[in-house]
Amino acid sequence: MHPKLRVFFLVLVPGILAAQSRDPADLERILQRLDVLEQQNRELMSEIRALREQIASATAASTAASPPAAPPVAERIDVAEQRIQDLAQTRIESEHHSAIQLTGMVLFNSYMNGKYGGGAQDPTTADAAAAARSDGATLRQTIVGLKFQAPERFAGAEVSGDAYVDLFGGSGDSLDQLVRLRIASLNFQWTNTTFTVAQDKPILAPREPDSLAQVGYSPLTGAGNLWLWRPQARIEQRFLFGDSAGFRAQAGVLETSEAGNVAAEYSSYAPAGRPALEGRFVFWMKSGDNGNFEIAPGFHVSNSQLLGVSVPSRIASVDWRIPLARAFTLTGAVFLGENLGVIGGLRQGIVVPYSGVPQPVHGAGGWAQLEYRATRRLAFHLFGGEEDDRNRDLQTGLISKNQSYGANAMYQIVSNVVASFESAIVQTAYIGSPTRLNPHYDLAFAYLF
Repeated sequence: MHPKLRVFFLVLVPGILAAQSRDPADLERILQRLDVLEQQNRELMSEIRALREQIASATAASTAASPPAAPPVAERIDVAEQRIQDLAQTRIESEHHSAIQLTGMVLFNSYMNGKYGGGAQDPTTADAAAAARSDGATLRQTIVGLKFQAPERFAGAEVSGDAYVDLFGGSGDSLDQLVRLRIASLNFQWTNTTFTVAQDKPILAPREPDSLAQVGYSPLTGAGNLWLWRPQARIEQRFLFGDSAGFRAQAGVLETSEAGNVAAEYSSYAPAGRPALEGRFVFWMKSGDNGNFEIAPGFHVSNSQLLGVSVPSRIASVDWRIPLARAFTLTGAVFLGENLGVIGGLRQGIVVPYSGVPQPVHGAGGWAQLEYRATRRLAFHLFGGEEDDRNRDLQTGLISKNQSYGANAMYQIVSNVVASFESAIVQTAYIGSPTRLNPHYDLAFAYLF
């Protein structure tokens, strides 16, 4: 019998004896209660033993699974200091204590061109005169970039930006590769509005094909891709139509490129740049796991000045991104207008006829790319584009049509190393000369950082 129950029984004994002398029925009820208490006590002891066994088992398992005892405090401090030093070596901080992220890629290209390559690494047009076939290897398309985020807000806006340079300046010789600014931006971003000052592609033509062969300038340059990186200021306003659709309105002022857009004998009479008004209006809608469906009309308006004459540049465009299926995506753009060279068309936007009055060259063009993502690491791109300038606006020796088409395969060897092989052909038709073709083959390896 449990000790506590025994004491309890001894306390009750006098009462029981007294009750026995008074009423046998009372004594019987007391004995029944004692039996019930004894049974409850045995059950309680069984539960206590079971709980003790469970606690002992859990303690043993926890001890077996727990890591070794923590090292001494001094040792932990040494480890923490070493980690802080390692972090300091990989972190870049500006003079104003804002964190800066280093990004870019080391890009190696080995290439081969046909006899109409004109000596360029990746020709954008087939040269009118034949020359020796060329091949080579280079790292001059390597890109180094910085991304930064200001630690404070300005008028409620997050302030961020980036800047990218490459080694594509100079002659291209291995000892004559100069650093060159590609694109850069400074952004003030509110919830639905972003104001940006930048050097970047034209506002109406932000897309381009995927290529590791043409990186020093945009792929399909002169063959449907308006690409010149120019100073600009732009604003974007965003609108949402529920959770699955929206609209972005973009507009701004861009500086055109004038001097290279005319014949060499007139380049000294052309200003370096002129202001242009551009806009783009993006309608987008969610489309499954393969990104958004987007379509965006755009416009460009500017006036070039040459020999005291104002020559208009008017361009209308539409670009798109269309997810066709889980693994396929179609992107591209088309445009038409006059004086296209000021933002990256063929650099023959203005001609001076026998009358001596400068005239704009009218033209149209565009490009398209079909991407097939075979696996998470392997992607194929089939692309093509052209610019077709109006023949009656052109003089002998100028380009009436320039086309380029090709394909590439990109394979992600490891998380930050990509290999690519690309094969492409440029076909150029001249006024007064036969059409020329130049094949181009490129094997590239890119280390992304």
